[in-house]
Amino acid sequence: MRFSDFVLLLNALWFGGAFIQFSIAQRNTLKILVPREERGNPIAPTLSASVAFLGGINLPIGLLSLYLLVRPPFFQAIDAQLALFLFFAACHFSQFAYNLPVLMRGGRVGVAYWPVLKGPMLRIFVIDATLFVANLAAVLLLASRS
Repeated sequence: MRFSDFVLLLNALWFGGAFIQFSIAQRNTLKILVPREERGNPIAPTLSASVAFLGGINLPIGLLSLYLLVRPPFFQAIDAQLALFLFFAACHFSQFAYNLPVLMRGGRVGVAYWPVLKGPMLRIFVIDATLFVANLAAVLLLASRS
C-alpha cells in the first residue's frame, strides 16, 4: 500500500468517525463538552443538536477520502493529488488549531470549554495533529516527485 493510500484510508476513517461522533452520538458528545452539573442547563439540548453540523461537515470529507482510494482518473494527476492532500491537511490543522486557544486557557475553566488534555478531546487533538502532518508529508513526497 502506498503511503498516500494509507493516509487517505486514515482520513476516511477519521472523518467518518467524526460524523458518527457528532451526528449520530450527539448525546455522548454533549457529555464530553459539558460538565455533568451543567447538563440540565436549558442551552444543553441546543448545543447537542448543533454539534450535528460538525458531523455533517466531516462526512463528505471522509467520503471524498474514501472515493480517492479507488484512484479516479482526475486523481492520477500530481497537481490534483497535491491540491487534495493540502485540503485534507488544512481540514485537520483547523480542527487542531481551534483547540489551541482552549488549551492555552487551561482547558475546562469552571463550566466553560472542554478538557483538551484529557479523555476523548486529547485523542482528537493528537490525531488531528498527526493526520495534519501525515497529509503534509504526502504533499511533500508528491512534490518531490514532480
